[in-house]
Amino acid sequence: MTRWRDPKKDPRQEKKSNLITPQGFDRLQGIHDHLSRVKRPQLSAKVGEAAALGDRSENADYTYNKKELNRVIARIRYLRKRLDELQVVDRLPADTGKVYFGAYVTLEDDEGEELSIRLVGHDETDTDKHWISVDAPLARALLGKGLDDDVVVAAPGGETHYIVTDIAYSDRDH
Repeated sequence: MTRWRDPKKDPRQEKKSNLITPQGFDRLQGIHDHLSRVKRPQLSAKVGEAAALGDRSENADYTYNKKELNRVIARIRYLRKRLDELQVVDRLPADTGKVYFGAYVTLEDDEGEELSIRLVGHDETDTDKHWISVDAPLARALLGKGLDDDVVVAAPGGETHYIVTDIAYSDRDH
């Protein structure tokens, strides 16, 4: 069993931002609705059917479905709480020439290689799409930067230098 640590006092427990894009909020809401309206009733029915068969201690179907139902209920609870905490960012920043939440950013490193990323909320990160959390070190270094600004990010292998080559707030060209 692990020891509980107060997140306010524990430097390892950084607080996540509660920002999310409208698309990300809709996706989480859809997952919550699917689990609540479809998955949970299905699993409840399976648990009921398995329980009706008799001895639950030796009933693998009952045990498996009960664990799955508990996992789904925990996920529903988490999503309900998280959806209440989130703040949907549904408008563009006043200065779209600078990097803020929701921006698609193209960077160039010292070797001339390009990296295209998007700054999104913690719940929306996707490595395949190159969507990084606004809380990530690279994102924090980018916030407020404009075109042709230098960005220095501390990495495990040393500092990495980038130049901001493009900033957009729609995915039309990304």
